[in-house]
Amino acid sequence: MTVTESRTGGTKPASGLVEIRELECFLILAEELHFGRTGERLYVSQGRVSQLIRALERRIGARLVDRTSRRVRLTPLGEDFLSALRPTYTALRATIDNTRAAALGQSGLLRIGFQGVTGYGFMDVVSKFEDQNPGYTTHITELPLSDPFGPLHRNEIDTAVVLLPVKEPDLVLGPVFSRQPQYLAVSHRHPFAHRTVLSAEELADSPLVGVAAPAPDYWREAQAPLRTPSGAPVPRGPLVGTLQEGLSQVAANRGVMLLCHPTTEYHHRRDVTYLPITGLPESALGLIWHSDHESPQVRAFANTIASDLTTLGP
Repeated sequence: MTVTESRTGGTKPASGLVEIRELECFLILAEELHFGRTGERLYVSQGRVSQLIRALERRIGARLVDRTSRRVRLTPLGEDFLSALRPTYTALRATIDNTRAAALGQSGLLRIGFQGVTGYGFMDVVSKFEDQNPGYTTHITELPLSDPFGPLHRNEIDTAVVLLPVKEPDLVLGPVFSRQPQYLAVSHRHPFAHRTVLSAEELADSPLVGVAAPAPDYWREAQAPLRTPSGAPVPRGPLVGTLQEGLSQVAANRGVMLLCHPTTEYHHRRDVTYLPITGLPESALGLIWHSDHESPQVRAFANTIASDLTTLGP
């Protein structure tokens, strides 16, 4: 069936099943909000990303992404589609990975969620775990900034590396690592951009990008404090669901954002400046898992991390 324009400016849906590659492309574009970076993560050209997104929109019959020469953002329908797609896609990938592991005669698949940046140190530990446990294989999934604990509660993953704090009664906190000073991301147009260091009290001078629900309030406040150490109120900035959404808001000079040091080293952008900020607790990562779903694979992975904390940072 040929796609045609409707009277409302949309499109009639095309026939045929949606391709997995189109869904993968949409999910990554929703995180990056940038066609070039999406292509880099998929190892395809920027033009191929555009083709995949257009094909998905033709199958659905409406725009999912608004793109201009200056920015990329999801349409309201695209936001709804993203919320519904994420858990379904994660479950599908887990089913495929479990079946592949069974076909290869592997005794266990460990599904690892990771929030932030999977740096070289962490991937070295994953490789060490697989070398020491030849019967196990791993699959790593990036967790949304706004939902650090949901995938564990829904049993979509077996264990996760998340930013602290963790106060969930049914989640177990294992090894804690990568304690790092916090940095403030600011637009290159922001008055702070020419500074070399900032004080936590200066958070009262600019809106601070926060984390959207469903992350619990205590965790959201830890990533975006409501007050400075002296008690001065911190202006509220936009609420975001992913790291890339947050960096886009910073680049647009709609707010500033607190980040851990490894994240700033990975996400180099010409339109964003990262500055060390004093007077705040260090950020830290922790390995967590659900108390009802602890497995030999999870215990073995926790032991590997605990025995190699120097690779991951103090």
